[in-house]
Amino acid sequence: MDSIGEMDISSNSQNEGTLMNVSHNSGTSSSSTSSRYENQKRRDWNTFGQYLKNHKPPLALSRCSGAHVLEFLRYLDQFGKTKVHTPICPFYGHPNPPAPCPCPLRQAWGSLDALIGRLRAAFEENGGKPEANPFGARAVRLYLREVRDLQSKARGISYEKKKRKRPPPQQIPSLQLQVPPPPPGAS
Repeated sequence: MDSIGEMDISSNSQNEGTLMNVSHNSGTSSSSTSSRYENQKRRDWNTFGQYLKNHKPPLALSRCSGAHVLEFLRYLDQFGKTKVHTPICPFYGHPNPPAPCPCPLRQAWGSLDALIGRLRAAFEENGGKPEANPFGARAVRLYLREVRDLQSKARGISYEKKKRKRPPPQQIPSLQLQVPPPPPGAS
């Protein structure tokens, strides 16, 4: 799993099992030195690899395109926990619906966005070229934007881009010319 060319999915699952056995048998786990982000990125990468392995027909990562990434994201929707109201639902556009409805559960846009970010990074860390990264494909970016807009309208909540907190501007002491008062009796 060291490089994109070598990522044979069947060997990936063997390596994954080996890595799991090593970390469980040794006193110190490699996951204890990794951050939560790194651990999640590794799990996401392994999940995507498993998806490619189970794809009919099995798909090599080197042949993976933005279309396959979209297929993966749609596959993940079945495990979603975010209610997304359809336009015909009486609660469409309401952030807090007062009653249950049969609208589908989907993956939240923020979760998909973060997932794609981690997979983009993992692809390059595993030897992929940035210009060939299927997770950065235009179709994937457009899909994420479409999901964000759809969920925003369905919930009646707009997703605002987070603004960076900037330190307050330092005030520069103004140079005011002080005109001395006229001398007494000078009028």
